[in-house]
Amino acid sequence: MLNRSWPSIRDYLLILTGALFQAVGIRLFLIPANLASGGVSGIAQLINKFTGWPIGLMVFIGNIPLFLLGWRFLGGRRFALRTTTAVAAYSFFVDFLALFLPVEGLTDDILLNSLYGAVVSGIGYGLVYRGQGTSGGSDVLARILNHWRGVSMTQSYLLVDSAVILGAGVVFGWKQALYALIALYVSGLTAETTLEGAETVRTALIITREPEVVAQKILEELARGVTLIPSTGAYTGAPRPVLYCVVSRSEVVTLKTIVHKADPQAFMVIGQAHEALGEGFKPF
Repeated sequence: MLNRSWPSIRDYLLILTGALFQAVGIRLFLIPANLASGGVSGIAQLINKFTGWPIGLMVFIGNIPLFLLGWRFLGGRRFALRTTTAVAAYSFFVDFLALFLPVEGLTDDILLNSLYGAVVSGIGYGLVYRGQGTSGGSDVLARILNHWRGVSMTQSYLLVDSAVILGAGVVFGWKQALYALIALYVSGLTAETTLEGAETVRTALIITREPEVVAQKILEELARGVTLIPSTGAYTGAPRPVLYCVVSRSEVVTLKTIVHKADPQAFMVIGQAHEALGEGFKPF
């Protein structure tokens, strides 16, 4: 029973942990420096500047109409439960941490606040995504625009967050707005790295007259699998098998040496892949 439930439990633990990281990032670094975080959180910061209303509460209220739209256009029980968990946890942590964390933050250096706020928040976003959840706000709106109008996710985020940053420039000042743009960019990179991992691997396509020799050497020296793809040379019309394999970055030099020794006239293309799942690499 536990084995069947563990994937869902793990996902919710990731979502809760991610929400906590997001809250720490905004409460400890972005809010003290008047750096808008984008999306509903950024709007809540702008409103808080004039009214003093709790940011977490406004984030939760602001996500209600987006949640309803998401239910309509994205649908599904999974979307509802995981998005509600992520938004509710984040909203709670933002206001709860205000009772314990220093109002002035850890530093008054705006650059440090923007970078550390972006990294901590980005880790939070990545953990939420790894838990197959969404962080509400512009995340939901971007998915709706992509699903409903075919607007790319990148353009959707750019439209939504640019509008918030523009408002932040008017309210907090353009210096803060420019640093907020840096924070948004770094946060996105950090979220992507957290989601996909930093274990970038290399892929290799090898065209050689000695495919059996090269394949055997790769199997023996690198202990990596090799796939033989039947192909035909367009110029010669002769059959020319293509070898395909995936190796780590540290194994690229050895792979080049193997191919060169077996066939100095070989042609090889080395590419980059974000992640490799399966035997010899990360498990699914």
